Amino acid sequence: MFLKLLRLVCRTILRIIARIDTAEIDRIPASGACLAVSNHLGRLDAMLAIVLSNRDDIIMMIAEKYQAHWFWRWLAANLNALWLDRHNADFHTLREVQKRLKAGGIAAVAPEGTRSATGQLQPGKPGAAYLAAKTGAPILPMAITGTWDKEVYGRLKRFQRLDITIRVGEQFTVPPLPRHNKDEFLQQVTDEMMCRIAALLPPENRGVYAEHPRLQELLQNQLEKEIGD
Repeated sequence: MFLKLLRLVCRTILRIIARIDTAEIDRIPASGACLAVSNHLGRLDAMLAIVLSNRDDIIMMIAEKYQAHWFWRWLAANLNALWLDRHNADFHTLREVQKRLKAGGIAAVAPEGTRSATGQLQPGKPGAAYLAAKTGAPILPMAITGTWDKEVYGRLKRFQRLDITIRVGEQFTVPPLPRHNKDEFLQQVTDEMMCRIAALLPPENRGVYAEHPRLQELLQNQLEKEIGD
């Protein structure tokens, strides 16, 4: 009930302050385990994670720094959200997320771990790759533009509505976590998901992945598909 009310409030606010292009939103599965990974531009991203799907089994994670504030503690308790230590290996939270994913939930994860100060992609961290490999949950790459904090503050101060676009890629899965060369494996999976996110973003937002060989391969595949269609 609380999630439904919060979703209604968030949708009302977003409808007032922004125009949102959600043409590809139907690619988000209506049921079943899913690890939705995206870039992280600003504070509005968390609101979008709540409103983009009608699912009640969203697995929410909140950065540990907000635990000091009563409002966020109250919100986390009502959403059954998990506190995530972004600076250390938070195995307790990861185990709980695994449990909820295996039960068929959908988790919204920003592999970068924090908001981008430049609006461009930062290096991804291995937490999301670890979850995908341990649970077998399909990875759904998503890309957000128009929520960069600096841009949001500037436009709202001038009473201009935001233009937010959410692009959704195709789901893919990764093999189980191997016994050997785990770090190398997790890095490869992280690069794969980040390049898939980058392929959905405008060139100016691709950041550290702009020249990655895997991104170039994905972009070439996109071009060939568009020509074929």
